[in-house]
This record gives sequence, structure tokens and C-alpha cells, in this order.
Amino acid sequence: MTRTAIIGGTGLTRLPEFDIIRREPVTTRWGEPSSDLIEGTLFGADIVFIARHGEQHTIPPHRINYRANIQALKDAGVSSIIAAAAVGGIRADLGPSKIAVPSQLIDYSYGRAHTFFEDGLDHVTHIDFTHPYTPALREKLLDAGFRAGLRVVDGGVYACTQGPRLETPAEITRIERDGGDLVGMTGMPEAALARELGIDYACCAIVANWAAGKTEREITMAEIERNLGRGMADFTALLKALLAA
Repeated sequence: MTRTAIIGGTGLTRLPEFDIIRREPVTTRWGEPSSDLIEGTLFGADIVFIARHGEQHTIPPHRINYRANIQALKDAGVSSIIAAAAVGGIRADLGPSKIAVPSQLIDYSYGRAHTFFEDGLDHVTHIDFTHPYTPALREKLLDAGFRAGLRVVDGGVYACTQGPRLETPAEITRIERDGGDLVGMTGMPEAALARELGIDYACCAIVANWAAGKTEREITMAEIERNLGRGMADFTALLKALLAA
């Protein structure tokens, strides 16, 4: 039986219409994950949910135990992960409240435990990361968005910065010059760790705000929360179309 996990980011610490069967505190060889694993059914599908920043949204991006999160999902028998992520929009068609399913990423983060392949190895392991997001799972998300009547943006480059501060306009200019379309703080090493454990992984990026320098207004938490509220409603509709099928 296949099991799908949803990793909830900023704005998604719990799922509406989620019929919870079991809440399980777990630990892994890498330590404790961000939250309990919450198992249940969502729109008829067997789902495991984890809150990336903790259930009270208290863990900043650079302090998330990404290895424990992904290992806990693997131990729970998860075969695919849908990662919700709040991002800043850089490209002109990626404004607030839009949903994108990125196809590539650039990693600007540093100092994070970013691999399972470190110590006590029989041999050095290099994963293929040509397609950082599983193509088949990306297509399922895009198809679900279409069936839900949503204008989901196909593709784009997710740029992962360190956080927890937002970026400067000069940094966004550099990211844009490098080819980045969206900027977030949690996309790596999450995607790479899922690949190392053989779990299908795709990202639903919800645009919370224009990136720094893309508007003259100051970025505020009130704006971010307002845009995420609209974007998360669409994300829930996408999940319903995906899982009910």
C-alpha cells in the first residue's frame, strides 16, 4: 500500500478535513522530528502529516532537523511527499497567493546537515539530482490543479536561502540573475534527503509575498498571512482533486 506524506510549512500547521486516526511521537537515529507524525485520512486517502516548523510554528528554517523529518516519514512507510512551502515571488507571473509546482532548485543555504551519507560508509554515494522534484509526482499535482480549476504555475526555479531573515533586494537581484523564480528557506536539504531515501518528492510553492525589491512596500507578516490564507485555500482544493482521484 502506498502512503503519501504532506509536509506543512508556514501557514499550514494542520490540515482542514483531516480525519486523524493516530498521533505518534517518534524519534530517529538523527534525533526527533519537528512534530509528531499525524496519521489519518484526507479526502479518502491514507495520509501522514508533519509540521515542518513544529505544531506551534516555533522552529526557524535553519534549525529544522530535516534528516529526522524525512527519516521519520520513511520509517512510517511513506512512498511520496507533497511539500507545502511559503515562498517569495520573483518572476512577474508569480505574484502573491499564486501556487507553483517548481521543477528546479538552487541551494544557497549553509551549515545544515544535508545528507544521510556521512559516516561509517561502505562506499561514497552520489545521488542523481538532475530532476530534484519527481517528474511523475509533479505531473499529478499539475493535473489535480487543472481539475480543481486552479491556475497552477508549471515549473520555475526554487532558490533556497538560509533565513530566518528575508532577503535584501541585492540578493534577490543575484538570485534572479542566477535563474531563480521563487525564493524560500526550507526547500533544501529536504528535497535531496527524500531522494537519498528513495521517496518521491514534489513541492507546492505558495507565494506569500513579492520578494524584496519587487515592490516598493515593506514586507509585513500581516501581508504574508493574508496571502497565505488565500493560497492555502487553493492548496486544499488541489489536494482534494489529487487525493479523491
